[in-house]
Amino acid sequence: MPRPTAQSDPAPRVAGSGSLGSRAGRAPRAELAAELLTQLADEAGSGVRMGSKNEMRARCAVSVGTFNEALRIAQSRGVVLMRPGPGGGLFAADQPPLVRLGNSVLALDADQTSVAEAVRLRDALDPLLIEDAVWHASRADFSDMRKILDDMGRAAADNDALGFAQSNWQLHARIADVTPQPILRSLYINLLAIIESHTISILPTQEQALPEFIAQRHQLHVALVEAIAQHDRERALALVNEHNTNSATHQETLKRAAGGG
Repeated sequence: MPRPTAQSDPAPRVAGSGSLGSRAGRAPRAELAAELLTQLADEAGSGVRMGSKNEMRARCAVSVGTFNEALRIAQSRGVVLMRPGPGGGLFAADQPPLVRLGNSVLALDADQTSVAEAVRLRDALDPLLIEDAVWHASRADFSDMRKILDDMGRAAADNDALGFAQSNWQLHARIADVTPQPILRSLYINLLAIIESHTISILPTQEQALPEFIAQRHQLHVALVEAIAQHDRERALALVNEHNTNSATHQETLKRAAGGG
């Protein structure tokens, strides 16, 4: 059998399922191989040797360059460890539960979790995070939020929709950082990462021009942060409900912007 090259890598295989192979061509091969390494590490258990680097590359059925990139991804997620010398090779990392939760979200691709679905899940978690922020946010938290709002305002004035969206996500991440609940925070931040990584542009709804749309969104977020700062729970929750109602209307736009149709 000819040795695979970077141009002709077959899709990584999963024994008995073929689930990764079925997505060949719809996700980078390095990402697919990283998913397979994650699965193999989970099956092996913490601290167990999975095999040599060459054995794992053969198991993934990819080229050396592709496997090195997959290994880098898996290591950055805390999934595997490389140990040199006799008896070395790839070992399943000892992952705390929160790391495993984060990796399970990171391993999802655009086919499994569309941008619209990620937005819907994020919206469902927003009221929990807003309520936590009402009770737990400090002056330093409010100062950071207002600085991000200033960035959003500048992007809106420049009609920079993507820059506005990035500042928007940064604001939501900063609000999420306030919650004392680590699982909630981790899940929310990973949902934001999915939305951001698969969104290449932002478009207004059909009823609004772009400048009007982002200016309205900016003012809504200003009001939301001020309600949190005033510990006005009812006002904050009403604003996040308005935010997410608009967001639900906007989900189809996000799907189109992400290449989803």
